[in-house]
Amino acid sequence: MSTLGWAQAWAIARRDLHRQFRGLRLLLVCLFLGVGALAAIGSLTSAIRSELDSQGQVLLGGDFEVEVYQRALTEEENAFLGEYGELSQGLRMQAMASTEDAAAPIELKAVQNNWPLYGALTLIDGRSVGAPTGDDAWVAEGVADRLSLQVGDSFNLGRTPLTVAGIIDEEPDRLSEGFSLGQTVIVPYAIPEQAGLTLPGAMYETKTRLRFDGNFDPDTVEEAVAEAFPEAGLDIRTRDRASPGAERFVSRMGEFLTLVGLAALVIAGIGIGGGVSSYLDARRASIATLKILGATSKDIARIYTLQIGSAAVLGAVAGLLAGIMVTPLLAGALGSLLPVDNALVLDPGALMRAAAFGLLVALIFAAPPILRAREFPAMALMRSRVSPVAEGWRNAALPVAVGLAGIALLALVGSPTPGLSALFMGGALVMLGLLALLGRLIRWAAMKSPRPSNPIVRAALANLYRPGSATGALVTALGFGLAAFVLLAGVQTSLNGNIERSVPAIAPDYFVLDLPVDRVDEFTAMVEEAAPGSQINATPTLRGTVIAYGPEDNPSVVAEMEEVPEGAWGLRGERGLTYSTDVPQGNVLTRGEWWEDGYAGEPLVSIDEELANAAGLRIGDIITVNLLGVQKTARIANFRRLDWESLGFNYVFVFSPNTLADAPHNVAATVAFPSGSEPGTLLRDLARAFPSSSVIEVGPILSEARNILDQVALAILAAASVAVLAGIAVLLGAIAAARAARIYDTVILRVLGASRGQLLGLQFAEFGLLAVLLAGVALALGIGISWLIITQLFEFEWLPDWTEIFAVLGAGIGLVLVFAFAASLPVLRAKPAQTLRSL
Repeated sequence: MSTLGWAQAWAIARRDLHRQFRGLRLLLVCLFLGVGALAAIGSLTSAIRSELDSQGQVLLGGDFEVEVYQRALTEEENAFLGEYGELSQGLRMQAMASTEDAAAPIELKAVQNNWPLYGALTLIDGRSVGAPTGDDAWVAEGVADRLSLQVGDSFNLGRTPLTVAGIIDEEPDRLSEGFSLGQTVIVPYAIPEQAGLTLPGAMYETKTRLRFDGNFDPDTVEEAVAEAFPEAGLDIRTRDRASPGAERFVSRMGEFLTLVGLAALVIAGIGIGGGVSSYLDARRASIATLKILGATSKDIARIYTLQIGSAAVLGAVAGLLAGIMVTPLLAGALGSLLPVDNALVLDPGALMRAAAFGLLVALIFAAPPILRAREFPAMALMRSRVSPVAEGWRNAALPVAVGLAGIALLALVGSPTPGLSALFMGGALVMLGLLALLGRLIRWAAMKSPRPSNPIVRAALANLYRPGSATGALVTALGFGLAAFVLLAGVQTSLNGNIERSVPAIAPDYFVLDLPVDRVDEFTAMVEEAAPGSQINATPTLRGTVIAYGPEDNPSVVAEMEEVPEGAWGLRGERGLTYSTDVPQGNVLTRGEWWEDGYAGEPLVSIDEELANAAGLRIGDIITVNLLGVQKTARIANFRRLDWESLGFNYVFVFSPNTLADAPHNVAATVAFPSGSEPGTLLRDLARAFPSSSVIEVGPILSEARNILDQVALAILAAASVAVLAGIAVLLGAIAAARAARIYDTVILRVLGASRGQLLGLQFAEFGLLAVLLAGVALALGIGISWLIITQLFEFEWLPDWTEIFAVLGAGIGLVLVFAFAASLPVLRAKPAQTLRSL
């Protein structure tokens, strides 16, 4: 018997496709969602990573950067770095800018004449400029608006007058500076010292940037600097990690978005399998007729492979186009957080990966029903309504194996997170297997359970295990679909909980930095006069580097460690230090004893208990810190639990006063006004009375932080919604497929006298029973995955809103019943005689 050629097979296949892909729309929708999600995710993350890699020098402002607190680099340190190229000194600190009528907290950025070493500063008038000169300053638009300044106007930095020479539009190294507590003002390098802002004890940070004059490897230079100055407390960044915070955010977000895309594809695959099975079942008569007319099994496979393959390619292409169009919207949403343009992004590699993932998933889930239809004889297909065709995966083993191997290859090769992708795909396969096993268990339990007396419930129970039952497909579809709802609710409510916890509703109104020790009483009197009843909390503030810790006879030297213990972040780099007579407000003593008032014995220190546990510290161990070039050693007297939820002062190291009181330092303070109190001109008055101090308004900072977190949460919600949409499509497809299989049963029951209400009750009972049984599985699956995403991927605390999660799960079950009701209406309207003639 001859076989049809591909051209002839296509001629037959095309006749069914001209009806706007009727019957294959579920396949189109599922591939559209899955491929579109992966295309957008891959293009966006690739564009951001490419920007970070290519713009590393501009973002950092050099090839190499050395940071140190409360001092400039020494001549020896500058000479060592100068051997590698051109140096540009800089200084960062909080300060106050003021006019006669207003004051504003600012982030002061003092730079030398050769700043920036890479890139250029852009002003809103279109000029590209470098460092300001003389008494000129480049001013952020927010500062100009706050102080009502225009180009040419004057303002004061402390008691030093400056002139607005331009309004900043785009700062080349802004992203590498991190989160700021005020808008930027850029001034010449000598200005802070002239304004008296860098006196001993002042809180400032110097940043020395280096432009290589040769082909130096940044990592090699970093090792050389660390070896030459092991105890200098230098923090180093290179052009390859110009913005570690942004890179970490992109990495975490990319991993999450990749998981979302893969989850959408897995859920879509279930819909593809159900949709293809339903499509071929609806064409069983056509398949049988073709076989009777002489079509071979290979002909059937070619015809329907062409049909389904055409739909799959169309869905994938539509998904790619949607992904390309959506990418600028995502870039616009994250544009204030990351260096990416909101223009169209075409990444051929990411697009090809997304399309390959989609088509391989389609192959895995579509091959079994196609090959099953190919192998059965014509008469078996004719009788499939009353004697369902047996299912089998043996013939589909090869294409399924090829598809799985292709997905594994894509997940492991070329993926930015191969381990995560492989783990997820393996977990998805395990879950598919467990849900398939659960479907068999439900069928077995339904068959073995006692027969209920209620005929509707009895019939609904029988539908779960009768020949041709769609229980297995429904369990898989409903399990993944409902789990998607729970996953979204778990992630979103936990993110909201972290936002609420990170940005407290109750916080001080002002933070004050660099308050002179001998003027605290004067400061307190001014605040009390302006806002009687204010709560003022002042604490000494210093910065130092931990250089050794542990048992006195065998301490660990930080400079000799490749990396500090996990969770012991307080041992890395410069840290805030303080001393106190009493346990700090909001802290709880957990072990050891606090020193008495007026203590003058051996220097002591109190440690955060989480840091102590991470570093393996014990009561009686020692801590040695480098403070402005002087080493101070103290013995650990106790551990404390800090109140990180407040915006008060939380220091991981609190020393006894006799340890640090003789070091040059200033005081930091918080001010909380009484409810309803208006401070009036206090901010301006403080700026005049304390020109070297910085007053930071907490309200605007909290609003900015909340906006950033809300922006991230919205992006995550939008991405996760793709999986939910795929879940809804799968639910619709599964119920629609089950409806087609029930036409015969419904017609027979109507002929035997069943009313529409009884038939409707039968549908509700069957789907309601399945949904309730699967609610627990979906809850466990969705909560487990959302917990992993929140705690392991984003490293946030697990703070779900269980009420909302159960409400969302209930809404999902309700949605299943609504879909079941909608699917029942065409069945109930079917005329028995006409339906029986078509069987």
